[in-house]
Amino acid sequence: MGSRRELFLDDFMIEQLSGQARLRLHHPVFREVVIEHDEPWEGNASGSHTVLQDGDSYRMYYRGWNFNTLPGKLVFDGKPVTCLAQSQDGIHWVKPDLGIVEYEGSKQNNIIVDGIGTHNFMPVIDENPACPGEERYKALAGIKREGGLFAYKSPDGIHWSLMQEEPVITNGAFDSANLGFWDPTIGRYRAYWRTFTGGVTEKDNWKPAGYRAIRTATSGDFLDWDNYADLTYVDSPEEHLYINNVAPYDRAPHILVGTPQRYVERGWSASMKALPDLEKRELRASSHQRFGTALTETLIMASRDGVKFKRWNEGFIRPGIQRDDSWYYAHQTVAWKMLETKADRAGAPNELSFYASSAYWHGKGGKMSRYTLRLDGFVSASAPMRGGELLTRVLKFEGNKLKLNFATSAAGTLKVEIQDSRGRPIPGYSLPEADETFGDEIDRAVSWNGSTDVGRIAGQAVRLRFTLQDADLYAFQFVD
Repeated sequence: MGSRRELFLDDFMIEQLSGQARLRLHHPVFREVVIEHDEPWEGNASGSHTVLQDGDSYRMYYRGWNFNTLPGKLVFDGKPVTCLAQSQDGIHWVKPDLGIVEYEGSKQNNIIVDGIGTHNFMPVIDENPACPGEERYKALAGIKREGGLFAYKSPDGIHWSLMQEEPVITNGAFDSANLGFWDPTIGRYRAYWRTFTGGVTEKDNWKPAGYRAIRTATSGDFLDWDNYADLTYVDSPEEHLYINNVAPYDRAPHILVGTPQRYVERGWSASMKALPDLEKRELRASSHQRFGTALTETLIMASRDGVKFKRWNEGFIRPGIQRDDSWYYAHQTVAWKMLETKADRAGAPNELSFYASSAYWHGKGGKMSRYTLRLDGFVSASAPMRGGELLTRVLKFEGNKLKLNFATSAAGTLKVEIQDSRGRPIPGYSLPEADETFGDEIDRAVSWNGSTDVGRIAGQAVRLRFTLQDADLYAFQFVD
């Protein structure tokens, strides 16, 4: 374990849960609409959003495009373009006049790319320590009829050029969010893109077979890709997954976290007709039934090796209470990636912000809403007042203190016992010597008889025994 922060998105660190303890999935909370895509070039089909933090500022990249939904057909107006919005806090966004791409006779817009790959242009800041400055930003972008995924580079995230003229990945469907990034754990680039479990066939156009699925590969230079594999899942059914949104979690980069979009075709029923905007739903269905009766939401998953994922089968960001522009195909499409932003309550710690879409298909343009979650707060080891315990696997750590991200009720409590590899309490760290821990904090050091020092047993093979009463444990980490 060393000094890594460990989370409970999977059960990798868990040997046993007992009593009333269980793993509990938490859900981001709606905050506000942060941006409306209401410019003519943004259209009503804005998508493929990416949010990044670069120093003290934030950036949002997205597709501008327009659909016309007519009786019996869906008409695509014009060609897609890639746009950029900027923010100083992740909440208030502006669309700069960049003067790069001409639209209807003017360059007064926030368009940065209008060529190959604008259907799904997904930038990332390259964290490779050997990355040249002129390639500090990178992106994979493209769709099947363009030839596949092309590699782009940029020194500033605004002015882009192809790294080579030919596509770098050609085996896939691609009409979704496709992305590439540096993985510091393996010291290589990873790519994730859309495919189908039964593959795709090509004639004049591709036709899918099987389930919408996710494929991955690795590369040493972002151009030549190998180690191709289709993602597998622990205890999850076959489901259509449109978007993957995989990236190293910044606070624990050895864990790859994805927020895939689940796509469900539910057909016509009394419940479907009770959902919002029935007239618009029927209009979309007149072109193809799935445009009116398919639903989407966001899941969450995690992996240690980039291929095998623990996917939570329950919705992470659900469609929510029924309202206008909700409960439809492409609703709650979440941007890649999540951002760390300030809380709106004075004195509260930073939060994770997610950005999800609404108002697709109809009207002047789409909207992006912000949802927040506590840091590391995806999943907790949780127990009611009746109590429960979590026992970790045998581990070796580095550091002098054990810090927890946890929350209890006013009457709740949490204690930690450190055992040897055979399960015997280590003197000085037994449960009777453990001090009660209660409160709600991101980073609290636990203690035994008033002392937080664990340095004398660093490097030994130990287990951690957590006892919980009306408490949630989100993460733990040994630090100096």
